[in-house]
Formats: sequence, C-alpha cells, structure tokens
Amino acid sequence: MTEDERSAGWAAYYDKLRDRPPRRTLLAALDNFGTTPAGALALDLGCGDGRDAVEMLRRGWRVIAVDAEPEALRQLQARPLPPESDVTAVVARLEEVPIPLGVQLINSSFAMPLCEPQAFHDLWGRIREGLPPGGRFSGQWYGPRDSWVGRPGITFLSRENALSMLEGFDLEMFEEEEADGVTPRGTAKHWHIFHIVARKP
Repeated sequence: MTEDERSAGWAAYYDKLRDRPPRRTLLAALDNFGTTPAGALALDLGCGDGRDAVEMLRRGWRVIAVDAEPEALRQLQARPLPPESDVTAVVARLEEVPIPLGVQLINSSFAMPLCEPQAFHDLWGRIREGLPPGGRFSGQWYGPRDSWVGRPGITFLSRENALSMLEGFDLEMFEEEEADGVTPRGTAKHWHIFHIVARKP
C-alpha cells in the first residue's frame, strides 16, 4: 500500500466519524474541573480527527494532539477550530511521547490499549508520574472478553488489573461496558471496555 492509498483509507475512516460528539469520559473530566484552570494544558493521545480535541479547545484548553497517522492531524487541522485555538499537532506513537510539564488533563479515547503490553504499562507509569495533584486521566481500556483479544500489539486488562493500576487515584468514573456492535469500518465486534475518569489526589 502506498502512502497516498494509506492516507485515503484513513481519510475515509475519519469521514465516517466526522459528526460524532466528544466522548462522555472527556466531557465528564472537563466538567469535573469546573472552571477551566489558568493556563490549562491537555495531552490528547491518539487524537484521531479531533472530536475530543475540538471540545477541549472550545473550553479554552491548550491541546497537544498526538496521533501516529499524519492524516488524523491533517483532518484535525482542517476542522473549523474556535478562535485563538492553541493546538500543537504531533505525529508519533503514543508510547514515544513525553508527558509535558504542566499538563493537567491526559485524554486517550480508545487509543491507549493499542500499545503492546510493556509499552502500555510504561506509558501508564509515565502518566501517573506526570500528572500533577488534581490532574485527570480520561479514556478507555479494553477488557479480556473483547473480540480483539489475541491480536498482536494490543493490551487487555481484567477488571481487577485495571482497578489495581488505578489505585491511588480518585475514580470519578469507572464503568464496565460489554456489548456487540460494529466498528467504524463496518466490522462486527464484541466490545469489552472500561470507561475511566481518574483524578490524581
């Protein structure tokens, strides 16, 4: 597959997602901050075409938007962004990205598990360390009954493992979802997901 074909494939994928609202985990995290903190900085890991990043920008956050796909960031930058938006686009794999000093919110909607287990755990360790007191993580992790179990390069956690990794955080949301559905590419899938909003005390 050529780079142009790859980009066209991702463009078609993002076109199917274009009108979807921000994820409710992100909305809950933003709402729980109340008034947007002064100098608020968010890191959006696996930002895709920006459905979450745009909401953070709309609320006055500065956003570092990270995705491994250049087409994702092209799609984000082509969106109608709020005036005076401060967004930095970074093409990189999630596990390669340093946690910036001063970040108060780290969001990773359905993306963080798309790391092999060692990289996933290393990344979570850096998130735990990098968030300041009062900082939040929002996102999704995958459970062991997800139909993608067995695919290489993806991490799956039991409920007990997930809760153990979140120990020491205030859990503002921890919801387990299990349902049959369809991926944005139209493929049938059984989802087993943990929806998380966690605040560092």
